[in-house]
Order: sequence, then C-alpha cells, then structure tokens
Amino acid sequence: MTTAHQAGRRLEGAARRAADHPVLEKLAKVGFAARGVLYAIIGLVALQIAFGGGGEADKSSALQIVRDAPLGDPLLWVMAVGLAALTIWQVSEAVWGRPGVKERVEAVARAVVYAALVFSMVALLTRNKAASSSDSQSQDVTKTLFELPGGQFLVGLMALGVIALGVFWIYEGWTEKFMKDMHVTGPRARGVVVKLGKAGYIARGVIALAAGVLIGRAALTYDPDKAAGIDGALKALADTPAGPWLLVVVAVGLVLFAVYCFAEARWHRV
Repeated sequence: MTTAHQAGRRLEGAARRAADHPVLEKLAKVGFAARGVLYAIIGLVALQIAFGGGGEADKSSALQIVRDAPLGDPLLWVMAVGLAALTIWQVSEAVWGRPGVKERVEAVARAVVYAALVFSMVALLTRNKAASSSDSQSQDVTKTLFELPGGQFLVGLMALGVIALGVFWIYEGWTEKFMKDMHVTGPRARGVVVKLGKAGYIARGVIALAAGVLIGRAALTYDPDKAAGIDGALKALADTPAGPWLLVVVAVGLVLFAVYCFAEARWHRV
C-alpha cells in the first residue's frame, strides 16, 4: 500500500470520525430547530398575507425578521452553526451513508440547500447584505436560461423539475416515508409527529407545484418576470378559485411543518 493511499485512508477515517462525533450530532439537531424557526416565520407571514396584510413569505425575508428581533444576531449565528452542521452531516450521508443512488442524491440536494442558507446568514451578519427574494432568484435563473441556446426548453425543464419536486413531497407526506429516520418514543407522540409531518410535506408540495406552474408559464410566454419562488407561489394560491382560504390552509401546513422540524430536533436519527 502506497504512502499516498495510506494518507488517504487516514484522512477518510478522520472525516468519518468527525461526521460521527457527538458534538456534530447535537449541532445538527440545532439545525433542525433553526429550519423550524424559518418555516414558522414563513407560515405566519403567509397567514398575514392571506388576511390582507403585506410582507414576503420566503426564507430571505424570514432571516431578516429573525435579525430584527431582540438578540437577533446571536440567534442567527446559532442557527448558522446548526445548519452548517446539517450540511456536513448530509455530505457525510452522501459519501458514506445508504448505498442507494436516490438517498445519496437527496442528501446532496439537502446539503446544497443548507449550505445556501448558511451563506445567506453569514452574508447578512458580516456584510449586512440580505439575500435576494426567492422570486428574484427564480426570475434571475429563468432569465439566464433564456439567454442560452434552447433557453425556452431549459426553462420548461426547470418547471417540470420543480413540479416533480412538488409531487415527490406530496407523495412523501401521504405515504409517511419521512418517518423512516424518526425514532419517536411512544405511540401517541409518534401519531402526532406523523400528522405534523404529513400536513407539512403536503403543504410544501403544493407550493412547489404552484411555483412550477408559474415557471412553466414564464417558459411558454418567454417572460422571466412571470417566474416565482416561494413568495410568489404562495400569493398565487390566493388568486385561485378557492381564494385566500387555500393560502390559509397551506400557511397552516407550513406552521405545522415548523413544529415537525422541532420534533426532528428531538427524534431524528443523525
């Protein structure tokens, strides 16, 4: 065995031990709670919008709300550290976790989302630079794709991908597959957690479906301004025949998902 190979094995072993360290486990649970805080804020802002109030219901707006609260900066630092731990854990899951390709892809996708949140938090705290809204991000990506060869087709594929994500989340919620890594003690507590997660996953799926439809409309009309993220998708729900009550139902689902995230902080396998 070559020296380089031995060094690589030692480095891999050190990385595995770091990923399995109890401190990382505790910090990852803080990350689950941090995610719950963000979803609770988004859900509450969405409820405010449904009843005629203003505001933007997305993660960038939620981060600013946290920062503007008493002790907001220290809380954001704690949340950033917790989400960074979740990122590291998901990377380790992608590399050394379950052998299935689907599970590894899911772990990579989660790691990217968590890392982006950490980056947004650190930028807000150190440079006082807030992330752009989810609607602006979606429109910027759509505009960039339009400028590429076959751009309209690429935007259409993006729309289908977001719709597929929405269908996947609804499927995960309906089949309760999200509980596979939850070790809830007691049947009553498990029953409550299942209901919270089911409502939350289905609500997230509905939002993704709405966002996918809006991106699809942007592709058909060749108009990037019609694309939308979380905030635009939520507001679009209020314009459906069901009216603002559909937005109310989805917003309540997001708040319930926030409570489920707190349950993850207690019972999720790390």
